[in-house]
Amino acid sequence: MNIEDFHLYCLAKPGVTESFPFGPETLVLKVMDKMFALTNLEREGFKVNLKCQPEMAIEWRESYPEVQPGYHMNKKHWNTVDFEGGLEDALLCQMIDLSYNLVFQGLPKSQQDLISKGE
Repeated sequence: MNIEDFHLYCLAKPGVTESFPFGPETLVLKVMDKMFALTNLEREGFKVNLKCQPEMAIEWRESYPEVQPGYHMNKKHWNTVDFEGGLEDALLCQMIDLSYNLVFQGLPKSQQDLISKGE
């Protein structure tokens, strides 16, 4: 999955916005102002930090060399995923979906309802 496909896939999710709070080189994707993905646009290699359940994070790190503890993130809850490695797009989408869903489920019910209604 290239960066354009990643970007479009994330933006197609309900309630997602993008911003550059850490400078023009770091793309941050959020749902209701809560980060679920970020990537450095200027660094060599396309890698993305994605939120993950702690037990799943460990499993993926042990199973795939492209998945490492989150760079500059809470390593218990975040992975850095090499999108240029050998991972299938379906798995990358699963990782993105999980990250989005974890953040969405952590939102207050009122915000979840706004997103679900498309507001």
